[in-house]
Amino acid sequence: MAGVAAASVGAGASLEAAEIAPQKLKGNVHHSVCKWCYPDLSLEELAQAAAQFGMHSVELLNPDQYAVVKKHGLVCAMANGPGGITKGFNRIEHHAELIEGFERMIPQVADAGFPNIICFSGNRKGLDDETGLENCAIGLKKIMSLAEKHQVTVCMELLNSKVNHKDYQCDHTSWGVDLAKRIGSERFKLLYDIYHMQIMEGDVIRNIRTYHEYIGHYHTGGNPGRNEIDETQELNYPAICQAIVDTGFKGYVAQEFIPKRHPLGSLYEAVRTCDV
Repeated sequence: MAGVAAASVGAGASLEAAEIAPQKLKGNVHHSVCKWCYPDLSLEELAQAAAQFGMHSVELLNPDQYAVVKKHGLVCAMANGPGGITKGFNRIEHHAELIEGFERMIPQVADAGFPNIICFSGNRKGLDDETGLENCAIGLKKIMSLAEKHQVTVCMELLNSKVNHKDYQCDHTSWGVDLAKRIGSERFKLLYDIYHMQIMEGDVIRNIRTYHEYIGHYHTGGNPGRNEIDETQELNYPAICQAIVDTGFKGYVAQEFIPKRHPLGSLYEAVRTCDV
Protein backbone atom coordinates (compact mmCIF):
# COMPACT_ATOMS: atom_id res chain seq x y z
CA MET A 1 0.00 0.00 0.00
CA ALA A 2 3.01 2.35 0.20
CA GLY A 3 2.71 3.29 -3.44
CA VAL A 4 -0.99 3.98 -3.14
CA ALA A 5 -0.41 6.09 -0.05
CA ALA A 6 2.15 8.11 -1.97
CA ALA A 7 -0.45 8.74 -4.63
CA SER A 8 -3.07 9.98 -2.20
CA VAL A 9 -2.18 13.65 -2.56
CA GLY A 10 -5.66 14.65 -3.71
CA ALA A 11 -8.00 13.12 -6.23
CA GLY A 12 -6.07 14.57 -9.17
CA ALA A 13 -2.76 12.87 -8.34
CA SER A 14 -1.13 11.37 -11.40
CA LEU A 15 -1.23 7.64 -11.91
CA GLU A 16 2.56 7.57 -12.30
CA ALA A 17 2.90 8.70 -8.69
CA ALA A 18 1.35 5.45 -7.51
CA GLU A 19 4.26 3.28 -8.74
CA ILE A 20 2.38 0.12 -7.90
CA ALA A 21 3.84 -3.15 -9.14
CA PRO A 22 1.40 -5.64 -10.68
CA GLN A 23 -0.34 -7.54 -7.90
CA LYS A 24 -1.09 -11.24 -7.63
CA LEU A 25 -4.60 -12.02 -6.41
CA LYS A 26 -6.00 -15.30 -5.09
CA GLY A 27 -7.86 -16.14 -8.29
CA ASN A 28 -11.26 -16.95 -6.77
CA VAL A 29 -12.85 -13.63 -7.81
CA HIS A 30 -12.71 -11.94 -11.21
CA HIS A 31 -12.36 -8.25 -10.36
CA SER A 32 -13.88 -5.39 -12.36
CA VAL A 33 -14.51 -1.68 -11.81
CA CYS A 34 -17.10 0.73 -13.22
CA LYS A 35 -15.58 3.67 -15.08
CA TRP A 36 -18.34 6.19 -14.26
CA CYS A 37 -17.25 6.27 -10.60
CA TYR A 38 -13.89 7.84 -11.58
CA PRO A 39 -14.67 11.02 -13.56
CA ASP A 40 -11.29 12.58 -12.77
CA LEU A 41 -9.38 9.65 -14.29
CA SER A 42 -9.23 8.95 -17.99
CA LEU A 43 -10.12 5.45 -19.13
CA GLU A 44 -6.45 4.99 -20.01
CA GLU A 45 -5.41 5.86 -16.45
CA LEU A 46 -8.04 3.68 -14.83
CA ALA A 47 -7.28 0.72 -17.09
CA GLN A 48 -3.58 1.02 -16.35
CA ALA A 49 -4.26 1.11 -12.61
CA ALA A 50 -6.67 -1.84 -12.83
CA ALA A 51 -4.02 -3.90 -14.62
CA GLN A 52 -1.43 -2.93 -11.99
CA PHE A 53 -3.82 -3.94 -9.22
CA GLY A 54 -4.23 -7.41 -10.77
CA MET A 55 -7.83 -6.74 -11.85
CA HIS A 56 -9.48 -8.20 -14.92
CA SER A 57 -11.89 -5.57 -16.24
CA VAL A 58 -13.06 -1.99 -16.51
CA GLU A 59 -16.75 -1.89 -17.37
CA LEU A 60 -19.85 0.02 -18.42
CA LEU A 61 -18.13 1.12 -21.61
CA ASN A 62 -19.24 1.86 -25.16
CA PRO A 63 -17.81 0.17 -28.26
CA ASP A 64 -15.48 3.05 -29.06
CA GLN A 65 -13.78 2.48 -25.67
CA TYR A 66 -13.17 -1.26 -25.96
CA ALA A 67 -9.71 -0.95 -27.51
CA VAL A 68 -8.37 0.95 -24.50
CA VAL A 69 -9.06 -1.83 -22.00
CA LYS A 70 -7.92 -4.54 -24.41
CA LYS A 71 -4.59 -2.74 -24.77
CA HIS A 72 -4.01 -3.31 -21.06
CA GLY A 73 -4.98 -6.98 -21.18
CA LEU A 74 -8.40 -6.33 -19.67
CA VAL A 75 -11.98 -6.95 -20.74
CA CYS A 76 -15.15 -4.94 -20.36
CA ALA A 77 -17.07 -7.38 -18.16
CA MET A 78 -20.36 -5.47 -18.53
CA ALA A 79 -20.84 -3.46 -21.71
CA ASN A 80 -23.28 -0.59 -21.97
CA GLY A 81 -26.40 -1.35 -23.96
CA PRO A 82 -29.01 0.81 -25.65
CA GLY A 83 -31.77 2.62 -23.77
CA GLY A 84 -31.26 3.53 -20.14
CA ILE A 85 -32.43 3.11 -16.58
CA THR A 86 -35.76 4.90 -17.07
CA LYS A 87 -36.32 3.68 -20.65
CA GLY A 88 -36.41 -0.09 -20.55
CA PHE A 89 -38.24 -3.19 -21.70
CA ASN A 90 -41.29 -2.79 -19.45
CA ARG A 91 -43.07 -0.68 -22.09
CA ILE A 92 -43.95 -2.16 -25.46
CA GLU A 93 -43.45 1.20 -27.18
CA HIS A 94 -39.72 1.03 -26.37
CA HIS A 95 -39.20 -2.44 -27.81
CA ALA A 96 -38.46 -1.61 -31.45
CA GLU A 97 -35.71 0.87 -30.55
CA LEU A 98 -34.21 -1.36 -27.86
CA ILE A 99 -34.26 -4.48 -30.00
CA GLU A 100 -32.57 -2.64 -32.88
CA GLY A 101 -29.91 -1.42 -30.48
CA PHE A 102 -29.22 -4.83 -28.99
CA GLU A 103 -29.13 -6.44 -32.43
CA ARG A 104 -26.42 -3.95 -33.34
CA MET A 105 -24.44 -4.07 -30.09
CA ILE A 106 -24.49 -7.77 -29.12
CA PRO A 107 -22.25 -8.69 -32.11
CA GLN A 108 -19.91 -5.83 -31.20
CA VAL A 109 -19.58 -7.15 -27.64
CA ALA A 110 -18.97 -10.66 -28.97
CA ASP A 111 -16.39 -9.51 -31.51
CA ALA A 112 -14.47 -7.82 -28.69
CA GLY A 113 -14.54 -11.07 -26.70
CA PHE A 114 -16.56 -9.62 -23.84
CA PRO A 115 -19.19 -11.60 -21.87
CA ASN A 116 -22.12 -9.35 -20.89
CA ILE A 117 -24.30 -6.41 -21.93
CA ILE A 118 -26.55 -4.49 -19.55
CA CYS A 119 -30.28 -3.82 -19.82
CA PHE A 120 -32.93 -2.20 -17.61
CA SER A 121 -36.59 -2.63 -16.81
CA GLY A 122 -37.44 1.08 -16.96
CA ASN A 123 -39.62 3.00 -14.51
CA ARG A 124 -43.13 1.95 -13.53
CA LYS A 125 -44.98 5.20 -14.30
CA GLY A 126 -48.13 3.55 -12.98
CA LEU A 127 -47.46 0.16 -14.61
CA ASP A 128 -48.25 -2.78 -12.35
CA ASP A 129 -45.53 -5.36 -11.72
CA GLU A 130 -47.25 -8.19 -13.59
CA THR A 131 -47.68 -6.14 -16.77
CA GLY A 132 -44.11 -4.90 -16.49
CA LEU A 133 -42.87 -8.48 -16.16
CA GLU A 134 -44.82 -9.66 -19.18
CA ASN A 135 -43.73 -6.72 -21.33
CA CYS A 136 -40.07 -7.24 -20.40
CA ALA A 137 -40.32 -10.94 -21.22
CA ILE A 138 -41.93 -10.24 -24.61
CA GLY A 139 -39.19 -7.82 -25.63
CA LEU A 140 -36.19 -9.67 -24.24
CA LYS A 141 -37.21 -13.00 -25.76
CA LYS A 142 -36.81 -11.36 -29.18
CA ILE A 143 -33.07 -10.89 -28.67
CA MET A 144 -32.28 -14.15 -26.89
CA SER A 145 -31.54 -16.18 -30.03
CA LEU A 146 -28.96 -13.57 -31.06
CA ALA A 147 -27.46 -13.50 -27.56
CA GLU A 148 -27.27 -17.29 -27.55
CA LYS A 149 -25.66 -17.34 -31.01
CA HIS A 150 -22.96 -14.88 -29.96
CA GLN A 151 -22.63 -16.23 -26.39
CA VAL A 152 -23.23 -12.82 -24.85
CA THR A 153 -25.34 -12.64 -21.69
CA VAL A 154 -27.93 -9.88 -21.37
CA CYS A 155 -28.07 -8.80 -17.71
CA MET A 156 -30.86 -6.73 -16.20
CA GLU A 157 -29.71 -4.66 -13.26
CA LEU A 158 -31.49 -4.74 -9.92
CA LEU A 159 -31.66 -1.16 -8.62
CA ASN A 160 -33.22 0.42 -5.55
CA SER A 161 -36.32 2.57 -6.00
CA LYS A 162 -36.11 3.98 -2.47
CA VAL A 163 -33.06 6.26 -2.61
CA ASN A 164 -31.41 6.49 -6.03
CA HIS A 165 -33.81 5.41 -8.77
CA LYS A 166 -37.33 6.32 -7.74
CA ASP A 167 -40.05 4.27 -9.49
CA TYR A 168 -37.63 1.78 -11.11
CA GLN A 169 -39.46 -1.51 -11.64
CA CYS A 170 -36.80 -4.22 -11.32
CA ASP A 171 -36.18 -3.33 -7.68
CA HIS A 172 -36.47 -6.71 -5.95
CA THR A 173 -34.58 -9.95 -6.59
CA SER A 174 -37.79 -11.99 -6.70
CA TRP A 175 -39.18 -9.83 -9.55
CA GLY A 176 -35.97 -10.30 -11.55
CA VAL A 177 -35.98 -14.05 -10.89
CA ASP A 178 -39.57 -14.29 -12.13
CA LEU A 179 -38.49 -12.51 -15.30
CA ALA A 180 -35.55 -14.86 -15.80
CA LYS A 181 -37.83 -17.87 -15.41
CA ARG A 182 -40.24 -16.50 -18.03
CA ILE A 183 -37.44 -15.86 -20.51
CA GLY A 184 -35.92 -19.28 -19.92
CA SER A 185 -32.51 -18.67 -21.50
CA GLU A 186 -29.03 -19.11 -20.05
CA ARG A 187 -28.18 -15.87 -21.85
CA PHE A 188 -30.44 -13.81 -19.62
CA LYS A 189 -29.28 -13.15 -16.07
CA LEU A 190 -29.57 -10.56 -13.33
CA LEU A 191 -26.97 -8.00 -12.39
CA TYR A 192 -27.20 -8.19 -8.61
CA ASP A 193 -26.13 -4.85 -7.18
CA ILE A 194 -25.32 -5.50 -3.54
CA TYR A 195 -25.66 -1.85 -2.53
CA HIS A 196 -29.08 -1.47 -4.16
CA MET A 197 -30.46 -4.75 -2.82
CA GLN A 198 -29.25 -3.99 0.70
CA ILE A 199 -31.43 -0.88 0.57
CA MET A 200 -34.48 -2.66 -0.86
CA GLU A 201 -34.52 -6.01 0.89
CA GLY A 202 -31.33 -6.79 2.83
CA ASP A 203 -30.63 -10.45 3.59
CA VAL A 204 -27.92 -10.26 0.93
CA ILE A 205 -26.04 -13.50 1.60
CA ARG A 206 -29.20 -15.59 1.89
CA ASN A 207 -30.55 -14.16 -1.37
CA ILE A 208 -27.25 -14.78 -3.17
CA ARG A 209 -27.29 -18.39 -2.02
CA THR A 210 -30.94 -18.83 -2.94
CA TYR A 211 -30.94 -17.14 -6.35
CA HIS A 212 -27.34 -17.50 -7.54
CA GLU A 213 -28.28 -19.50 -10.64
CA TYR A 214 -30.11 -16.43 -11.98
CA ILE A 215 -27.27 -13.98 -11.26
CA GLY A 216 -24.66 -13.25 -13.93
CA HIS A 217 -22.78 -10.30 -12.43
CA TYR A 218 -22.30 -8.40 -9.16
CA HIS A 219 -21.75 -4.74 -8.26
CA THR A 220 -20.49 -3.44 -4.92
CA GLY A 221 -21.02 -0.22 -3.00
CA GLY A 222 -20.96 0.84 0.63
CA ASN A 223 -24.28 1.47 2.35
CA PRO A 224 -25.26 4.05 3.42
CA GLY A 225 -23.80 6.51 0.95
CA ARG A 226 -22.48 4.32 -1.89
CA ASN A 227 -18.92 5.12 -0.87
CA GLU A 228 -15.96 2.95 0.17
CA ILE A 229 -16.70 -0.66 1.19
CA ASP A 230 -14.90 -0.33 4.50
CA GLU A 231 -15.63 -0.06 8.22
CA THR A 232 -17.73 3.09 7.66
CA GLN A 233 -20.68 1.12 6.25
CA GLU A 234 -22.92 -1.77 7.21
CA LEU A 235 -22.12 -4.48 4.64
CA ASN A 236 -19.59 -7.24 5.38
CA TYR A 237 -17.98 -7.57 1.96
CA PRO A 238 -15.49 -10.35 2.76
CA ALA A 239 -18.39 -12.54 3.93
CA ILE A 240 -20.53 -11.55 0.93
CA CYS A 241 -17.77 -12.31 -1.54
CA GLN A 242 -17.05 -15.62 0.16
CA ALA A 243 -20.73 -16.51 -0.25
CA ILE A 244 -20.50 -15.61 -3.96
CA VAL A 245 -17.42 -17.81 -4.39
CA ASP A 246 -19.08 -20.65 -2.48
CA THR A 247 -21.93 -20.73 -5.04
CA GLY A 248 -19.40 -21.59 -7.75
CA PHE A 249 -19.79 -18.23 -9.47
CA LYS A 250 -17.25 -17.73 -12.29
CA GLY A 251 -18.30 -14.27 -13.46
CA TYR A 252 -17.18 -10.82 -12.34
CA VAL A 253 -17.54 -8.74 -9.18
CA ALA A 254 -17.30 -5.04 -10.07
CA GLN A 255 -16.50 -2.17 -7.72
CA GLU A 256 -19.19 0.50 -8.16
CA PHE A 257 -18.69 2.85 -5.24
CA ILE A 258 -17.99 6.58 -5.37
CA PRO A 259 -14.69 7.14 -3.54
CA LYS A 260 -14.53 9.86 -0.92
CA ARG A 261 -10.78 9.47 -0.49
CA HIS A 262 -8.12 9.04 -3.15
CA PRO A 263 -9.84 7.03 -5.90
CA LEU A 264 -6.95 4.66 -6.65
CA GLY A 265 -6.14 4.01 -3.00
CA SER A 266 -9.79 3.22 -2.29
CA LEU A 267 -10.02 0.96 -5.33
CA TYR A 268 -6.89 -0.90 -4.28
CA GLU A 269 -8.30 -1.47 -0.80
CA ALA A 270 -11.69 -2.58 -2.16
CA VAL A 271 -10.15 -5.19 -4.43
CA ARG A 272 -8.21 -6.63 -1.50
CA THR A 273 -11.36 -6.61 0.63
CA CYS A 274 -13.21 -8.66 -1.98
CA ASP A 275 -10.33 -10.99 -2.88
CA VAL A 276 -11.35 -13.92 -0.73
